[in-house]
Amino acid sequence: MCSVVVIESCMITDARVLQPEFVPGDVKHRTNEVSHLSDTLRPITEGGHAETSLLYGPSGAGKTCIARYTIEELREHVVALDHQYVNCWEDHTRFKTLHRLLEGINKAFDIHRQSTPKDELLARLRDYDDAPYVVILDEVDQLEDKSLLYDLYRISNLTMVLIANRTEDVFADLDERLNSRLQPCTRIKFGRYSLDQLVTILEDRVRWGVEPDAIGTEQLELIADHAAGDARIAIGIFRNAARVAQQNSHTQITADVIEDVVSEAKSEIRQKTTDKLTEHQQALYDIITDTGEISPGDLYEQYCSAVDDPKTQRMVRNHLSKLEQYNLISTSGATKARTYQPCT
Repeated sequence: MCSVVVIESCMITDARVLQPEFVPGDVKHRTNEVSHLSDTLRPITEGGHAETSLLYGPSGAGKTCIARYTIEELREHVVALDHQYVNCWEDHTRFKTLHRLLEGINKAFDIHRQSTPKDELLARLRDYDDAPYVVILDEVDQLEDKSLLYDLYRISNLTMVLIANRTEDVFADLDERLNSRLQPCTRIKFGRYSLDQLVTILEDRVRWGVEPDAIGTEQLELIADHAAGDARIAIGIFRNAARVAQQNSHTQITADVIEDVVSEAKSEIRQKTTDKLTEHQQALYDIITDTGEISPGDLYEQYCSAVDDPKTQRMVRNHLSKLEQYNLISTSGATKARTYQPCT
C-alpha cells in the first residue's frame, strides 16, 4: 500500500516577527519621538549623564518598542553600555524591581528573597561603577513604592527611561522631594496610530514574517480598522489570522479569516493584561465582571469586603483608571450617576 505524504503549507516564515515584543530594525511613524529620546540620551555617548525621560500615551502607541529601539541604536555609539527592561506591573514591589535591575548587570546571582536584606539590593546597585546603565521602567505608575525612583535618580551612572499611559498617574502621590526631581524630566508624548500608519507597520511584518502575497492591502486595512489605533491589537489579529490560514493550508489571509479571529485576538490581549493585575486591581475587576454594572459607592463597599487591606478611594480610582486605559472596563454617566461595566 502506498503512503501519502502530506506537506503542510508554511505561510509563516518568521514567527518572531508576529510577536508584539519584536523590535524592528526600522520603525515607522515615530521619527520625532525617536529623535527626541535620542537627543536626551546623547550625553551618554560623550561620557556624561543623561536626564530622565518619560514616554507617555495610550496603550499600543509604540512607547515600549521605541524605547527599546532607541537604546539599541545608542549601543552602536557606546562601546560599553548596560541596559535592562523592567515591567513594573509584573515586578511592582521594591524587591522585584531592584532584583531585575541587578540581573541586568549580573549582580543578582546570590540574592535570596527570604534572607537577603532589601537594603543590600540598593547598595549593590549604588556600588556598581562600570559601564553606563540605562534602564527602562515600563508601567512605572504601577510601582508600589515610588520612593524607589528617587533612589535610582541619585545613582550617577544610571539613566531612567520611564513609560506610562498618563503623566498624572506617574506624579500622583509623589512626595515633594521626588516631585522636584522628576517634574523637569523630558516628556515625550505618543498619540494613537492612524489607520494608514497601522497598515504600513503591518506591511513590514508581512514582508519579514510571511510568504509574499499572503495578504493584500484591503485585508490589512480591515485589521487596522478593527485595531482602532492600537498596534498591539493589530499585530495580534494579524498573527492569529496568519496562524489560522496556515493551519488550513490557505495561500492567502482572507477577510473571512480575519473576521473570525478578531474576537479571539482581542481576548488573548485582554487575558495577558488581566494576568498582570495586582491583587487589588483583580478584586475590582472581578466585582465589576460579576455584577455587570455597578456604581462607585457599591463597588468600593464590595471591594472593602473582598480584600484584607483595602486601599483608599483615591487609590481605587487610580486602579479603575488603569483598568479603563487597558479596555478591561468602561464607564458611563457622570458624577453620582457614573457606573462601571466590563468591556466585552
